[in-house]
Amino acid sequence: MIQNLVLGTMYFGTVQDERESFAILDHFVDAGGVWIDTANCYSFWADPTGSGGQSEALLGRWLAMRPGLRNQLKISTKVGAEPTAPGSFPHDVEGLSAGVVKSGIQDSLRRLGTDHVDLYWAHMPDPGTPLEETVGALDDLVAEGTVGQVGCSNYPVWQVERARQIAQAQGGSGFSAVQQHHTYLQPRPGTRPTVAHRFGAVTDEVLHYLEHQPEMMLWAYTPLLNGRYTRPDRPLPEEYDHGGTDRRLAWLDDVATETGTNRNRVVLAWLSGGNPAIKPIVGVSTIQQLDEAIAGVSLELTPDQRTRLDSTT
Repeated sequence: MIQNLVLGTMYFGTVQDERESFAILDHFVDAGGVWIDTANCYSFWADPTGSGGQSEALLGRWLAMRPGLRNQLKISTKVGAEPTAPGSFPHDVEGLSAGVVKSGIQDSLRRLGTDHVDLYWAHMPDPGTPLEETVGALDDLVAEGTVGQVGCSNYPVWQVERARQIAQAQGGSGFSAVQQHHTYLQPRPGTRPTVAHRFGAVTDEVLHYLEHQPEMMLWAYTPLLNGRYTRPDRPLPEEYDHGGTDRRLAWLDDVATETGTNRNRVVLAWLSGGNPAIKPIVGVSTIQQLDEAIAGVSLELTPDQRTRLDSTT
């Protein structure tokens, strides 16, 4: 099941020490990991210049020191959220015009030291660019072989479907994956998770849509709520302060006890082994944290355990 686990590299090259980043990447590959996720804007907020590209550049240095490894891996990166100037995010970002999409992939490939990426994400909606223009530019990259597939992150469902209809009408491939925040706990109705972009949280509408689009993949970012399932020093945000959270945490604890594991592992097992199957993206700072994540996606829940977890609201 480790093929369902995605290693997020948001802080590689900035907050995360390069030596430790390399060790984590090596360990991930040695354990059978395949997918690595980054973005052209990672991590502009953690760098004195206010610009991104550090994560991609670190991955490029790592790959350059390991000849032949690129063919064993699948790399995804993103475009659309790089600030146009220090401090301008989120009000003034590069967007998703055809020019930005096509120049963005070239910059990403240069930093990564590769001739293609396996999945290219539109990082966030761009209201200033017609959707037809963005979809056409992304499909051009697929047609030329620079990009294997395209996906969208933080998009509302209506826009995902409209983009796919545009691609179909144009004879393109269209979005085949969505990347949103998703986890086991559910925020209070009328609120949204503070860890997600405005449209970035998975809702029942998203799940219902994907149930009827089996060819679409769902990638879940921040699935462990930045450690809040297991760390007493990181309390849950206010939007999770309701009775449903208490009930779901109780079921998590029951299943964790039954499996001899912990909440984090059960959450990852629930995500990666459910329907639709979900690829959780985990950002780790130590090999020990990575081993925990691998153990989570490797954990097999019984039908009874999954039914109990699924039925809790």
